[in-house]
Parts: sequence; C-alpha cells; structure tokens
Amino acid sequence: MSRPRHALVTGVSSGIGAAIADHLLQQGWQVTGFSRTPVQNEHPAFTSVSVDLLDANLLKQALLALPKVDALVHAAGMMAAAPLGELDEEQSTRLWYLHVQVAQIMANALQPQMAQGDRILLIGSRTSRGAANRSQYVSTKAAMVGMARSWAAELAPKGITVNVIAPGATETPMLLQPGRASSPPKLPPMGRYIRPEEVAALAGFVLSPAADAITGQELVICGGASL
Repeated sequence: MSRPRHALVTGVSSGIGAAIADHLLQQGWQVTGFSRTPVQNEHPAFTSVSVDLLDANLLKQALLALPKVDALVHAAGMMAAAPLGELDEEQSTRLWYLHVQVAQIMANALQPQMAQGDRILLIGSRTSRGAANRSQYVSTKAAMVGMARSWAAELAPKGITVNVIAPGATETPMLLQPGRASSPPKLPPMGRYIRPEEVAALAGFVLSPAADAITGQELVICGGASL
C-alpha cells in the first residue's frame, strides 16, 4: 500500500493556509503545518510544527526533521501599506524575508528530494502588477512570480511544477490588519470578497495529477477585480 502524499503548508493558523490544510486533509493528504503558534487540528493526518519562519536556523532545523515532502505550499504572509515617502525599511525587510526568502529557504532544502509529480505552490497576490500605497507588499509578490517562473523552468524537465496562486481581497484576518489602513481592501466587482475555501479548492487542483501540465503560472482568483 502506497503512503499518502505529504504536503508542507505554512501559515496554517488561519486564513488561506488553514483552508488549504483542511482541503488537502479532506483529499487524503498527510499535512504538516508550519506556524508560529501551535495549531489545534484533531485530524489524524495533520501535524502541527511551531516554528518562527523568520528565524532561518530554526526553519532549516524544522525542515530537516520532516519526512519526504511531495508538495510545498507557502501560504504564510503579512500585509503592510504605506505611500512613497512614508515607507518603513524594517517593514520592507520583514515582507521580503517572509514572502521571498522563506520560500527560497524551504524550496532550496526540499527540492533535492522531490520527484516527478511533486509540487511547489506559492500564495501571491493579484496586486503583483502594482497597487497604489502597497509598493512594499506588491514588490515581494511580484518577485515571487519571477522566482516561481525561474524555478518552473529549471524543474519542468523533472516533472515538478511550480506555480503561484494570486488571490484578490480574501476574507481572512489579513484583510483587516491595521498595517493596511492607508490602502483598505476594495470589494471585487462580483460583490463579495474571495473565500479562503475557494483559494484552497484551486490549490487542491494545482497540487493534483490533473495539473501536471500547469507550471510557471500566476493563477489569479479575484472576482473580477483585475478586469
């Protein structure tokens, strides 16, 4: 009997990361969740690992302790908004490290053990092409796309896909973070925000064998906000 597929999902304490973990568990995956605080999930196939993603040494140690990972899903994120002239350098550093550097550390550690059919999936943002008052956040999400496409080009011959799912405004705690006061979320044309479960369903498909031919893509789910 073959073992269940194993996914590492970051940011599982809430929002999109939690929804993706739950969706994958329902699909029969084994899921390890990385988050700063332990996550209470009674599903027998879920393992919570408490780790500060911003501490490179602790993150690398946690990665070394994992069994074979078939899919890496980097959903952890944070939002900050400020206009040019009021940008905080420390905030920029945190955003870049969490969204880009953490993804690099994890993929760099896990890719050598990956095989045909395995997946790397990063959660980006539909604002990666630009959004007023969000340049610090947007620049990291734009870099994420270029990074994913580069990895996709490297790994396509091995049958490993790399993609970005780019949601618009989604019903998560991040939507109301104080750090985005200068750039509040806008309701998409469809009249409601994106639901985390909708992002999770798309993630489930991207991680499935049916998506073997999809790689190097930024898949936008925004309810018409990009139109």
